[in-house]
Amino acid sequence: MNEQEQQIKQVELSLEEAKSRIKDAAALDRLYKNADFKHLFLDGYFMKEASRTVLLKADPNMQAKHEQRDCRNIIMGIGMLRQYFAKVFALGTMAEQAMEADQKTHQELLEEDLTGEEGNEV
Repeated sequence: MNEQEQQIKQVELSLEEAKSRIKDAAALDRLYKNADFKHLFLDGYFMKEASRTVLLKADPNMQAKHEQRDCRNIIMGIGMLRQYFAKVFALGTMAEQAMEADQKTHQELLEEDLTGEEGNEV
């Protein structure tokens, strides 16, 4: 495989990855608009459960090491899931922006491959 073919293959892989990330972000966006998901996760888990756990962590009756550890783990879990969702959205946005440039590069590489390096038909 020559350098030109390797570049084409690399851009094609980049385009496939971008499509996958855009698809993931779109799926998450649909979830965010779903009433059940909003009720259980956005309002329930991320807001109510997070608040309840923070208050529980400060409760004088919940100061044993294992209780504090459990509260901290719940809070960390909520934060990590929110970070994951934010990452999915961010990667999807970046992929959309990069995809146009990758498509242009892909087209240019294919045209160069057809005409050869010196501009002659192959």
